Amino acid sequence: MEKTFFLSLDKIQPSQLYISQAKLKSVLDIIEKKGFDALPPIPVIKLKGLIVYTDGHTRAMAACLSGLEKVPVYWDEDELDLQAYKICVDWCLDEGIKSISDLKDRIIPHSDYEILWYERCKKMQEALENERKRNGDDAHEFLGKV
Repeated sequence: MEKTFFLSLDKIQPSQLYISQAKLKSVLDIIEKKGFDALPPIPVIKLKGLIVYTDGHTRAMAACLSGLEKVPVYWDEDELDLQAYKICVDWCLDEGIKSISDLKDRIIPHSDYEILWYERCKKMQEALENERKRNGDDAHEFLGKV
């Protein structure tokens, strides 16, 4: 099991531009019924000198809206496509999103989330794969163990 520790929400860089309203409601319902401790810790990585969410943006937003300042996190040791995460972090930084609280005005209906976020990421992944094929780059940048 990964080692869990606490980080301030304002010290973690988001890697997505929107929060699904439906997913957020579901997480807030869990918190209301069982408390924040009922949720799993949030995975993070170090990237570009920042600590970045690899998942759990909705849990982080729920914590923020619930008045929590710190959340349980762990170092994500899964194999991840760092090139894709760098692009997502750049998108966030370009939009001025530097902490989860910057996404408060980007909580949108799930149908919009699917179009604005999932579709954008799908197009980015397709472009990366096409670029890798053109370059013959099967060993693109992945993260192993942190």
